[in-house]
Amino acid sequence: MSEVAVQDGLLDRALRRVSSLWRDMAAAVGVSEQQADIAARLRDALDGRGGEVSARNRAAGLAEAYRALDRDGRMDFLRALAGFDSDPAAVARAMEAVAAAQDPAERAVATARLRRALEPPRIRLLTAFAAIPDGVKLLVEMRAALLSGMAGDKTLQALETDLKGLLAAWFDVAFLELRRIDWHSPAVILEKLVQYEAVHRIRTWRDLKNRLDSDRRCYAFFHPRMPEEPLIFVEVALVKGMSDSVQRLLDEKAPVLDAREADTAVFYSINNCQRGLDGISFGNFLIKRVVEVLGNEFRNIKTFCTLSPIPGYRRWLDAALMAGEIALTDAEEKALLALMPPQAALPAPEAGAPEAEGTQPRPPGLVALQRLLSDTAWKRDEAAQKVLEPILTRLCALYLAKEDAPGRPGRARDPVAHFHLSNGARIERLNWRGDVSENGYRQSAGLMVNYLYDPERIEENHEIYMGEGKRAVSTALRRLARA
Repeated sequence: MSEVAVQDGLLDRALRRVSSLWRDMAAAVGVSEQQADIAARLRDALDGRGGEVSARNRAAGLAEAYRALDRDGRMDFLRALAGFDSDPAAVARAMEAVAAAQDPAERAVATARLRRALEPPRIRLLTAFAAIPDGVKLLVEMRAALLSGMAGDKTLQALETDLKGLLAAWFDVAFLELRRIDWHSPAVILEKLVQYEAVHRIRTWRDLKNRLDSDRRCYAFFHPRMPEEPLIFVEVALVKGMSDSVQRLLDEKAPVLDAREADTAVFYSINNCQRGLDGISFGNFLIKRVVEVLGNEFRNIKTFCTLSPIPGYRRWLDAALMAGEIALTDAEEKALLALMPPQAALPAPEAGAPEAEGTQPRPPGLVALQRLLSDTAWKRDEAAQKVLEPILTRLCALYLAKEDAPGRPGRARDPVAHFHLSNGARIERLNWRGDVSENGYRQSAGLMVNYLYDPERIEENHEIYMGEGKRAVSTALRRLARA
């Protein structure tokens, strides 16, 4: 056995002893005691007395102390950590040296020293945490705590910026492993799948098994330092034709299709699992990798698409109806008014007092549409659905194809649309009653959308959206948005 292997074995045993010691201490002493000496322990860790083993032992002790604290105690820990910032006097001297440099070589040396002076000591502490067992996961958890609790605290915001920069480098897609999750995967992974599924909740083990059957696929990115924690995963159905209903897609009683007969791969659920990695994007790489893997495994699959929710549609529609910003055709308005009971007669646009000071009365058709949507009865009324389907579908096409995020021209207003467009997809088709769950009606009046991933056009679509703010939209849907 090599000397390095022996040292690594001794180090691992030492870390296990230290972790056990800190767990015992956390149980024996009060949280307030631990909070009181956080800054002293952080300073001690920065002093760097002893060798590498001692440094890692101190980092392991601090990690156990952090995890023993409650939410408020953890925020105190993070504030203490954030306090170890750059020395302003050292930064000022380094900047003066850069300004005084007489030639490029001297300036290069001075600039390197400035960079070192700018790096806050807390970076060394964060890096030390990453070196201990489970340390990378600890840093992800710390950033999650910062994102949820730093509101308005500039010191914590600076720490979050430092931590995001480190995590972005450590979680570069080149370091990630794509793994398929199936029914035979370890139970701990399957439990995480249930825990993190937020698009279409997994309700039972039978539901989970159905999603992992032979005509289904699930792929996730993992990091070598977090082997039991999926970072992001996508669920895929292998089907014939582009799916238009998530309820039919997830029907546990539906017959299992021979995957060799499928011609379409439908991505129906994509979930980010780690709050602490928000803003560190690898979703686009996941989809492209899965398209490549499936294309190699199944030569019969020619279409890659999604069946996606439209989470912002109803919020936008309700606000636009209230503000009177939607235009209806005469035929649409007439059909809507015909659905209203006689006792709910609506005023003509030019009649009556303004609805609010400084505003004009809304057209009766918009008032009728708003009233219909506020009553759940339309979901069960075939006559109402017949009238509403072309109106809500047209307005949804307008929302997806034309509406920009507030203050961000060229960026799709709907967050899921932005995700897929930025990844190179095309807005392909709208599906009436694509999701008839309560959540589906609440988010999008039951509508769902297919985004198409054409392997030959992914990069081109990505470039025109990210570079020019132009959305790739199918001819049929673009025509509908203009109607």
